[in-house]
This record gives sequence, structure tokens and C-alpha cells, in this order.
Amino acid sequence: MIAPTGFREYDARWRYPEEINLPGMTALGLGLGTQMQRRGIRPEIAVGNDYRDYSLAIKQALVLGLVQAGIRVKDIGPALSPMAYFAQFHLDAPAVAMVTASHNPNGWTGVKMGFERPLTHGPDEMAELRDIVLEGRGERRDGGGWDFVEGVRDAYLDDLAGDFRMSRRLRVVCATGNGTAGAFAPALLERIGVEVIPLHTGLDYSFPNYNPNPEAMEMLHDMARVVRETGADLALGFDGDGDRCGVVDDEGQEIFADKVGVIMARDLGKLYPNSTFVADVKSTGLFASDPELQKLGVKADYWKTGHSHMKRRVKEIGALAGFEKSGHYFLAEPVGRGYDDGMRVAVEICRILDRNPDSAMSDLRKALPRTWSTPTMSPFCGDTEKYDVLARIVGRLEAKAEAGETVGGRAIDRVVTVNGARVILDNGAWGLVRASSNTPNLVVVCESPESEAEMRAIFADIDAVIRTEPSVGDYDQRI
Repeated sequence: MIAPTGFREYDARWRYPEEINLPGMTALGLGLGTQMQRRGIRPEIAVGNDYRDYSLAIKQALVLGLVQAGIRVKDIGPALSPMAYFAQFHLDAPAVAMVTASHNPNGWTGVKMGFERPLTHGPDEMAELRDIVLEGRGERRDGGGWDFVEGVRDAYLDDLAGDFRMSRRLRVVCATGNGTAGAFAPALLERIGVEVIPLHTGLDYSFPNYNPNPEAMEMLHDMARVVRETGADLALGFDGDGDRCGVVDDEGQEIFADKVGVIMARDLGKLYPNSTFVADVKSTGLFASDPELQKLGVKADYWKTGHSHMKRRVKEIGALAGFEKSGHYFLAEPVGRGYDDGMRVAVEICRILDRNPDSAMSDLRKALPRTWSTPTMSPFCGDTEKYDVLARIVGRLEAKAEAGETVGGRAIDRVVTVNGARVILDNGAWGLVRASSNTPNLVVVCESPESEAEMRAIFADIDAVIRTEPSVGDYDQRI
């Protein structure tokens, strides 16, 4: 019914139907409802689903289990993950469960869930849920039920747009990869006064062009192509469940999300001086080294990759925002509510350009100190072995540092192991290897403040260590 490997660090993901079937999803719902009851949480939950062809059936199976556990389900229908998070606030629901495989390819499904808004399950909650489900400890109770709630999409879009309208003309390529965001992003951008150039915005759960993932170069290159062809001011791209946003500027240059985060931190730092920003370990070192951020008294906090880890860290330390290289942005009060929302980010980027009417997106990019960074690259490594493989790789990298060896021709300053290994060199360059939390892969990112050649040399040396592990396979994309 259900493969144990689907219970991941901060959400649940399986291949369907190979690794989970509909009775398995009902068992998951019963387990999630039991977890709520045991924790004394008011038995109400907001539930939504993305637009994959099997997501409705999976949601119905999940809802059946929740109702069996005595939970009252508020079904918001087809949704983005951030719309489901919004529904927790809008409907005053103490819990949320969103059926989505996020940016994973078709054939995957999963659930993002949480009890303490705006947070979602972390490793402890996921381990507890896994044990309840796999050990058959779900408990049936009376009192459950199901209600369909109308109007949440409109309320969500109203909340995002507010009374903001562009004061400058802005032409934006809106790319959704035929995913669920196509039912939201174009309408939102038009509402704030943006001229929208649609790119694969029609809903098509077969994803006929490419997987909706604005971290993948295939999607970013397509966005860049349309910017150059149309002379648009920028392109905004969204993943399958709308919680991530990718950016291409007016020159057709892809701006990786961590650099967009620095641009946003500069702008927000002017409005809210002395703020703290959280960045994940895959992100650029500029959050700590950028002179403009330093002038604004900004403090940088590097933390574990993963939407639940980042949301929790932003809340714990009272940060204004958190930024992930993958395109998750966590904008806290007074800008947002602390959860990751690609639609909110799109509006904020438009606001930044509105506050800087004489600047193009490329001007904001060029104003940053120059660094050379790789995209996120993910070599295959099986779910059941990737953490053991990573532990051995981390050990080898730490041994290189202790032995005084170099990476990319540079001395190793230190190895940070908060989430995998981030090997930091004597000039601030770095290379990272960690285990993916939601797919059978490792994750590799490298950055140099010196040159593209140094960036490539760092990757070559990190990859050479990775290749000592015969179970690590091919990369999904590489430089």
C-alpha cells in the first residue's frame, strides 16, 4: 500500500501507483488525522490538490482517511500550495494538507502538511506520522465530515494584489509550464496592471513542453527565448504547485533565485533596516558579503535547505524573509505571512521595479557584486542509500580540509556541515553537496567570486569526490 521511503524530511512523496496506492493514501489520511487528535489540535483541516490527472482521486482517498479519524475537512478544490497555506488563515483552520508532487515529474504524488501556521511538518512530525501509518496505529473516531468551500481562489488573489497597481508600464512573460499556476499567475499579474505575455499557461497535466520547474535550465532558457523575441521587461516562471518563482531579466539573462533574493534583500533592507534574512546552504555567499546589505545593517543566517526547515527558521529568529536557491521565498510580516508563495514573490518583484522606475531588471542584476555560480545539479542516488553515501562524501571532504588539500586550486577555509557539506575556500568561493530531501538524488552547487574557470574547477574537484561512490549516477543537468 505504501513505501516507507515516501516519508521524507518535510513532506511526503511517492511514485504513484508503484509506491503508494489509494488505500495507502487513505491510511495516510487516517494517520494524519490521528496525529492531529493525539496532539489535541482542533479537528479541522484545509485540503487542496494540484492539477495532475490523478490528484483528485488521491485527495479523495486522503480525505476519506481524515474523515475516518474524526476530522472535519474543508475542501478548497484545485489549488496552489500557497493557496492552501492561505486557506489556513482565511478559514481559520488549524491544519492543512495539500496533495501535490510539487515540481517532481508526472508519476509522482505527495502531500505537504502542517499544524502550526505558517509552518509545515519537519523531520520530527514526519517521523511521528510515518510510525503511526506504517505501524497501523491510526484510530477511527466519530465526528468527521467533508465540506466544499467556495471562493478561496478569489480571496487568495484579492489578498495578493491588495490595492497595489503598477505606476510604470511592465511587460512580463508569465511561464507556468502548463502546471496549476496557469490558473492563477496570469490573472494576478493582470490585476496589478502588468501586460502579460503568456508562455505555456494552459492547464495540461501531461506537461507537453517540459516539467514546470523554474530551477531547471530547460524552462529558464525557454523563458529567456520569449523575452528576447518579444522585448519583454522580464519573465516570471512558476513550478507545478506555485510555491516557487524563477526570473529572467530584460536581456534574457537567467537570474538564479538566490541572486534574486539578494536583489529583494537590498530593496527590503532599505524599507526595514537592520533586518535578518535567512538563506539556505545552496545560496550565494552575497547575503553575508554584499557591501550594500552590510551598509543597511542586514544580518545573514545560513540554514538547512527545505521549505519546512526554512519556514521554521524564519519564524524562530524573527527574520524578515528567507531565500532558497530553488526559488522558494519566505516573506514574513509585514510583507507576507511567512510561507513560501511564488505568486507573492511575483507581486513583490513588480513592486521593486515600480519603486525603481528608472531601472530595468538587468540593472538590478548588474548592481550586484559579480559571482559565477552553477545551477542546482542533481546526480541520481537511491533514497535508501543517499544519506549513507553523503556521510562518506562529507567525511572525505573533511579529510581533504584536515590534510591541507585544495579544491579548485584554493585552500579550504572550513567545511560547514549544517546540511551536507559546504566547502568554503580562502577567497569565499564554495562548493556544496547534500542529499535531496524529496527525490532520489544528491544536490551539488558551486560558486566563485573570481571567475567561471574557478567555478568549474571547484565543481570538477567536488565531483571527483562524489565519483568515489559507485552508486551515484548521472546528473539531471550539469555545467
